[in-house]
Amino acid sequence: MIPFVDVQNLSKSFGEQWLFDDISFSIGQGQRIGLIAKNGTGKSTLLSILCGREAYDSGSIIYKRDLTVGYLEQSPSFKAGDTVLEACFNHEKNEEKILKAKQILTQLKISDMDKPMGELSGGQQKRVALANVLITSPDMLILDEPTNHLDLEMIEWLEKYLSRGNKTLLMVTHDRFFLDRVCNVILELDNKQIYQYRGNFEYYLEKRQARIDNARAEVARANNLYKRELEWMRRMPQARGHKAKYREKAFYELERIAKQRIEERQLRLKSSNVYIGNKIFECQYVSKVFDDNTVILKDFYYNFARYEKMGLVGNNGTGKSTFVKLLLGLLQPDSGKFDIGDTVKFGYFSQEGLSFNEQDKVIDVIKNIADYIDLGGGRHMSASQFLQYFLFTPEQQYNYVYKLSGGERRKLYLCTVLMKNPNFLVLDEPTNDLDIQTMQVLEEYLADFPGCVIIVSHDRYFMDKVVDHILVFKGQGNIKDFPGNYTQYREWTDDEEKQATETEEKKQEQRKEQESRVEKQKTKLSYKEKREFEQLEKDIEQLETEKKTIEDKLSSANISVDEITTLSKRLPIVSNELDEKTNRWLELSEYT
Repeated sequence: MIPFVDVQNLSKSFGEQWLFDDISFSIGQGQRIGLIAKNGTGKSTLLSILCGREAYDSGSIIYKRDLTVGYLEQSPSFKAGDTVLEACFNHEKNEEKILKAKQILTQLKISDMDKPMGELSGGQQKRVALANVLITSPDMLILDEPTNHLDLEMIEWLEKYLSRGNKTLLMVTHDRFFLDRVCNVILELDNKQIYQYRGNFEYYLEKRQARIDNARAEVARANNLYKRELEWMRRMPQARGHKAKYREKAFYELERIAKQRIEERQLRLKSSNVYIGNKIFECQYVSKVFDDNTVILKDFYYNFARYEKMGLVGNNGTGKSTFVKLLLGLLQPDSGKFDIGDTVKFGYFSQEGLSFNEQDKVIDVIKNIADYIDLGGGRHMSASQFLQYFLFTPEQQYNYVYKLSGGERRKLYLCTVLMKNPNFLVLDEPTNDLDIQTMQVLEEYLADFPGCVIIVSHDRYFMDKVVDHILVFKGQGNIKDFPGNYTQYREWTDDEEKQATETEEKKQEQRKEQESRVEKQKTKLSYKEKREFEQLEKDIEQLETEKKTIEDKLSSANISVDEITTLSKRLPIVSNELDEKTNRWLELSEYT
């Protein structure tokens, strides 16, 4: 395997905070590496350093000579006046590249190539940036959240694109299906160190847990020994001999191990203090059409069941978020209505998010909602405990909001929704920008949630873990109701497509057989032709006899001049007639 990049003893800090310290790893040709870490621990910074966009404190990065790298930033920026096509060509432009750019942009649902970049949404700009990287066909791709703002169809297209051939890539993504299907190596940045797992995401989960269990056991052993050595350190005088100094040095290493903070398993947060009545909501023949004739709902009926956990899936623009806003009364339907039960208390997590006071501390944002959550049965969870459950450390809880990363802000917003203790959660793209550990906590929370849930998400792994029913928005008011999770739906659609293909192939086969039968029927001799065929056989036999007789006589010595003249005139007539009848006989014989 040819090494493309070799990272040795790399360290990076911001002030007193170290993101990573003395880390080493390499990227080889054909490796498709997924980089995993908690939000705010330096994933994007590491990618930016590898691309030469950001400095580092110490260490070295050695690149293969003439290596070309394509880099997708998490939040790319463009000149507002550039057209989409111009934004794809800050490098040399040629017809082949233009054709490739148009093909990829079309796949990514960017159709107006002349539209100014300033008129595109942030999500559309991210897709143009992705196309910009892919069309250059670099030796190595470095991608920061490539699936953000892509719908399921585009994500699955990108999965196949990146999996083809011998591509080399390093990417940060929280899409676990994507990691599992694309990557063959996982790098985890944890506690300022790097860990490598040679396998896909499922393999990583298994081996990571084994690493944590081993580390926890090592810390437990170190703690037991540390107590004994601490007593020795306290008893021993300051002037120590050579052996004692060696033991003292070993003590400080032991202390370092004993004081490590190993990730603890989260206790499941099970609340029994959420009540919701039997009547949830009834969507009574609701219709909604926008001014551009985009049909969202058309006489749509659905009766939502108690404790149902439903997922809404479909391509962007098919109406998922609009459906949610209609349910919550943020938009009004053109006709029909939502009849909502009296006990329903919605908790809404929107794509737009919450606007925070930047000078507030994290803990105060939550305490402004409630000091604690009543879990029922005399159990309570304080605001601080709730934040810790969602992986805000005690130190982070007393950070100011302005210090939070984008992912940490989304997580805090999620906590503000859940802290209100609703009985019906409506979550629109809740996993965007959340790290994998937080998503796992949220999955457990929702699995144990004793109320109702509607989730809009492109995260297939997350949907599989949480929902038991999905509505598939196919566009123009076409909505498929499917009992099951996303993977079950895809298996069902794959089976349907397979059956449809097999049915179509069978139909084509039957059509060919029918055509063949019709052709055969057409080619059978009619009664008249049969009589003609029989007569031709007799005529040919007679003509062949006559021809032979003429030829024998002409070659005889005992023949008169008049007879020679008569026979010579007759011979070509017989020969021509014989040829015509023989050809006709051959023609009719094909159908006998």
